[in-house]
Amino acid sequence: MAAYCQVTQTTPQFGHKVSHAQNKTKRRFDPNIQKKTYFVPSLGRKVTLQLSARGIKIIDVRGIDSVISELLARGEKI
Repeated sequence: MAAYCQVTQTTPQFGHKVSHAQNKTKRRFDPNIQKKTYFVPSLGRKVTLQLSARGIKIIDVRGIDSVISELLARGEKI
């Protein structure tokens, strides 16, 4: 599963792991991706999305119908 949130479009970020001796090595910061299934009344079916923890909170606040309509307008595959 790719580290990509379909709602927030969050992707991995890159940086350095810094030791106590200030040695810097490359590392990758992955978003907290969860696979969630929602029933969407406007579509009349269940939809499985890859979401970050922040994306789940956005759906809780705005509602699944609002978020799905935005994803479809953006051309996201559902």
